[in-house]
Amino acid sequence: MATFFFFLLSFLICFHLSSAEPFIGVNYGQVADNLPPPSATAKLLKSTSIEKVRLYGADPAIIRALANTEIGIVIGAANGDIPSLASDPNSAAQWINSNVLPFYPASKIILITVGNEVLTTNDPNLINQLLPAMQNMQNAINGASLGGKIKVSTVHSMAVLGQSDPPSSGLFSPSYQPALKGLLQFQKDNGSPFAINPYPFFAYQSDSRPETLAFCLFQPNAGRVDSGNGIKYMNMFDAQVDSVHSALSAMGFKDVEIMVAETGWPYSGDSNEVGPSIENAKAYNGNLIAHLKSMVGTPLMPGKSVDTYLFALYDEDLKPGPCSERAFGLYKPDLSMVYDVGISKSSQTPSTPSTPVTPQPKPTATGWCVPKAGISDAQLQSSLDYACGQGIDCSPIQPGGACFEPNTIASHAAYAMNLYYQSSAKNPWNCDFSQTATLTSQNPSYNNCIYPGGST
Repeated sequence: MATFFFFLLSFLICFHLSSAEPFIGVNYGQVADNLPPPSATAKLLKSTSIEKVRLYGADPAIIRALANTEIGIVIGAANGDIPSLASDPNSAAQWINSNVLPFYPASKIILITVGNEVLTTNDPNLINQLLPAMQNMQNAINGASLGGKIKVSTVHSMAVLGQSDPPSSGLFSPSYQPALKGLLQFQKDNGSPFAINPYPFFAYQSDSRPETLAFCLFQPNAGRVDSGNGIKYMNMFDAQVDSVHSALSAMGFKDVEIMVAETGWPYSGDSNEVGPSIENAKAYNGNLIAHLKSMVGTPLMPGKSVDTYLFALYDEDLKPGPCSERAFGLYKPDLSMVYDVGISKSSQTPSTPSTPVTPQPKPTATGWCVPKAGISDAQLQSSLDYACGQGIDCSPIQPGGACFEPNTIASHAAYAMNLYYQSSAKNPWNCDFSQTATLTSQNPSYNNCIYPGGST
């Protein structure tokens, strides 16, 4: 009995911590002339399950509007600030005095990014000044008695990798390794995350085969085997993140945490752009969120989800470049959704409903959709992510739900695949999942876990 209560207490503690440390954030860019006031944005964010926001600067009106919301805030020093921050410790102290101390702790500032994609500017002076700027910023934080409470990092483009395919062979470009060695030692010493911007969208643009699109959108696909270790990858996001992990490991910094500072998919683009659409954007962001919530992690970092900041909260209508650059927003300036990825609290059901809400099967429907025997966990995870990203209620397989135990990919996938099928038109192809599923007349329900379906 004591063992049971210890297990229950451990579970509750872990569940509380995972709830208190959300890993899904959003980027709040301001290169626009039509954005709603910060107070309206703060109210919008509180109506969603997003609990972290990344700013590219340190707009006091936004930081102030987010006070007492418990929303974690990432603020940024611009590339143009780096020379003064590097050369003068007092400049860093003044930056903290102006942008942190008037607002903290009511405004929950958690991270300061010094510069954005500095290494790939290929400006040697700026690159050489980056580490001293970060060190002075850290010293200023320590001087304000905030060491350990607010971290310091910088954000990188995926172009810092010289090799990323297969993921196990990930390496940083030799030209960036000297600078990265100092930066990574600083981050290891201070426990700050290595922040990077992986975009499967751009990978698809350079390889626009249909099978690549499914791989990028977390949709059922044949997967891709890493020739270095034999691991089968079922989506591009995991492959990109693991290539970063491999690159960190190769330099001796495998324990430095990875943070996805930006990732997203545009819902519109120019006529010559491959990939932008409402359907693709909804599939990528919705399935990514489902994948992160599953806590399955990546093949090289299983059992945890990396902190991930979606790009972006709003469109930025003044951004230069192709049309897609101005079409990454999840919300319109009037605060309505561009498309629904299931982050609005009003569209979500509680994670532990006493009676799970399940769709009623049609009178003519018979059977349940279940995985075929012998399907790999990687393929089942892909089907699980896809099904839960289509708007069905996957809360019964979340911690505390009626179908959470047994806590296996196979069990969770079976529930989600069946629920997707029962919520669909129940055509045979709705129970296909790349030929990994089949219909059965045997009811798979067990204990208090009820699978909708069968005949009525």
